[in-house]
Amino acid sequence: MTTAAPTSPDARSATDQQGSVSLQGLSKSFGDFTAVRDLDLHVAPGEFLSMLGPSGSGKTTVLRIIAGFEEATSGTVRLSGVDVTRTPPHARDVNTVFQDYALFPHMTIADNVGYGLRVRGTSKADRVEQVRQSLERVRLDHVADRLPHQLSGGQRQRIALARALILRPQVLLLDEPLGALDKQLREHMQIELKRIQREVGITFVFVTHDQEEALTLSDRVAVFNNGRIEQIGTAREVYEEPTTEFVARFLGLSNLISADLAHELTGDRRAMSIRPERVRMLPADDDLAAGEVGLAGTIGETVYTGPSTRFLVTTDAGVDILAERPNAHHDGAAAAHRGDRVRVAWNPAHAARLP
Repeated sequence: MTTAAPTSPDARSATDQQGSVSLQGLSKSFGDFTAVRDLDLHVAPGEFLSMLGPSGSGKTTVLRIIAGFEEATSGTVRLSGVDVTRTPPHARDVNTVFQDYALFPHMTIADNVGYGLRVRGTSKADRVEQVRQSLERVRLDHVADRLPHQLSGGQRQRIALARALILRPQVLLLDEPLGALDKQLREHMQIELKRIQREVGITFVFVTHDQEEALTLSDRVAVFNNGRIEQIGTAREVYEEPTTEFVARFLGLSNLISADLAHELTGDRRAMSIRPERVRMLPADDDLAAGEVGLAGTIGETVYTGPSTRFLVTTDAGVDILAERPNAHHDGAAAAHRGDRVRVAWNPAHAARLP
């Protein structure tokens, strides 16, 4: 398991830890089922960290433990360096945005956003000004007098963000907040969410099962599997340099080359993972470029995706290799058809080595 923090949270000053999240030896069991297993994680102040994984991998349970909605079976939770493992949710300086928005249907947008300030006892004048600023930040100041049902899904999501951020929590937790939106709106909201996070500078911990979403938004991605973190790193690191077969398969498309075949091709006895966009497809009788390895085979399937075309090549070595080509190149590969004899080639330097 890869952990995130080279420096102990206890060794940092209080200022350096403001907005940090540290989990040490965290476990959570529900009866005989263990949802989280001995997990260590450190989220730096102001960081946008995504917890990515399939359903049942433990990511949402970890988020709920940070929020205080679930109590850890063992381990510690520290927020800004303070142990809050047994602190109730209302006493933690965090806020949570859920997928269902949870706006009050009978209140105007302004009243929804300012509700937390009203509970805190903020004066009306200060509340009105902070609501105005918060709505401007999400570019929805013109809807202050409307009711939630009069807004689109994307607008309601931004209002939920405004309501959570107006209290200036040290940490904002987001539980798949874009999951209910259609693809186009979700992509637009990803850009908006990253912009807002940079503007406010608050630590964001984001739960998603959408690989593209995690790669687009995050400073770092923690890939969960069976209650553990399989790998944590920048988007580029977890995508280009997966350290386990699970990460290679779960994050995007990948060709997995067995240790035996890798040894035959390169002399290295470690299995390898090569992304389809790194695979070059060429006519069967063309020579390989310097440093490349290749396999002869037959195109078994072609898939047009719009921006690119994917070719599934069944090689003579008995392994299927997926190659992907941008359609903008028009280099002749797009004219290939099922049944054509070809060669797939790649540079071993572009492949990730797996245990």
